[in-house]
Amino acid sequence: MPLPQAFCNEITQLLGADEGKRLLDALLHTAPSVSVRLNPRKGGSMPTEGATSVPWCEEGWYLKERPQFTYDPLLHAGCYYVQEAASMFVEQAYRQIERDFHPHRLLDLCAAPGGKSTLWRSLMSDGDLLVANEPIRQRAQILSENLTKWGHPDVVCTSSYPEEFAPLASFFDVIAADVPCSGEGMFRKDEGAIEEWSPEAVEACAARQWQIIESVWPALRQGGYLVYSTCTYNRLEDEDMVHRICQELGAEIVEIPIRSEWNIAGDNTRRNLPVYHFYPHRTQGEGLFLALLRKTSEAPIAKEKRKDKKRRNQSSASAIKGGAKMAEWIKGSEAFKLLCPDENHIIAVRQSLADDVLKVSSTVRTLTAGVLLVEEKGKKLIPQHALALSLLCSETAFPRTDLSLEEALSYLRRESLVLSSDVPRGYVVACYQGHALGFLNNLGSRANNLYPQEWRIRN
Repeated sequence: MPLPQAFCNEITQLLGADEGKRLLDALLHTAPSVSVRLNPRKGGSMPTEGATSVPWCEEGWYLKERPQFTYDPLLHAGCYYVQEAASMFVEQAYRQIERDFHPHRLLDLCAAPGGKSTLWRSLMSDGDLLVANEPIRQRAQILSENLTKWGHPDVVCTSSYPEEFAPLASFFDVIAADVPCSGEGMFRKDEGAIEEWSPEAVEACAARQWQIIESVWPALRQGGYLVYSTCTYNRLEDEDMVHRICQELGAEIVEIPIRSEWNIAGDNTRRNLPVYHFYPHRTQGEGLFLALLRKTSEAPIAKEKRKDKKRRNQSSASAIKGGAKMAEWIKGSEAFKLLCPDENHIIAVRQSLADDVLKVSSTVRTLTAGVLLVEEKGKKLIPQHALALSLLCSETAFPRTDLSLEEALSYLRRESLVLSSDVPRGYVVACYQGHALGFLNNLGSRANNLYPQEWRIRN
């Protein structure tokens, strides 16, 4: 599909005739690279024969060709994530933040489908809280699924708009905003982005981006960091937006150390800002713009509402039926608190984060928090899929059975299985190459498949 002439003119004006032509040729005549990022907490398992490392991300790998990821059970087990390589550069932003202070609360504001969120979670320490948010409910469900597969307990997944976070004044140390944009950097992968592009669309995106940042700004503490990124090239959504944030909201741009061999480009304006552009004719990856900003303006601290205090005390004192048994299911149970987010479910939340989790969930629409352990149906306690995939799940809590590739794919299609006679009856963790896929209820003559219906492979 031909590129819009107005876009071509813009790129030529932005980069000059020579480099502009190289970028346009790359968009028209080269194929996107294929890259994945391993989950270091699940053994980082996947075939990487012939793979080469992504230089700015420790766990990132370029693959020689694109496999059929859907039919690899290790993807569904959360052992790796298929992520565009340039977007892995947020690891370098995090490393720079750590040179200043250790961030304890991070909000990934526009997080679906979850690539950056799973990376943030891998970079953060146990006991630090990641709030991953996506306002569009259907996309938020995908985000929740991917974070559940990643398996870390210190996550809250929300589905709210930026202004709804404003009451959490000065709550976050870091806000990552990969804002909706005109998508110029995705032209190689998405013809729809080409069809939808126009100068008017760029202006509309810039207006929306400003509204997003301005709305969420109160939730970032003074001295905290905003990681601002887009997948587009133009000044209006990139350099001009960063400059406006600094001037009108109160921030300073912080330089991120990079290596010359990474071929990352800098500012396209005369301001000489320390910002970072990924162009597909220079780097293996799609278009990414990123800037790291430190908030310099004063930020009020939210006062705790009385009803929040009351709610926290009620939750803390709640007696959980079957709690002693459930505590045996999770590693290091003494560090976790069991809570009831509703009448039928029980979750495990790290005790040191319980107040923060309750504060977030009482402020914005929350889909998941901590690890969902069980659903209560009458007198039955049914272990939930998130428990099987969680890093918290004790290897001795339930019998485990390793499936062949064919059996694992049947499981992921939510088909019934017949297990060998030596597998005990009751709830069993189905595994592939030692990695948990989810629960089965072994009845002997057959095993009921408890894989989530909405997650199943459909072909």
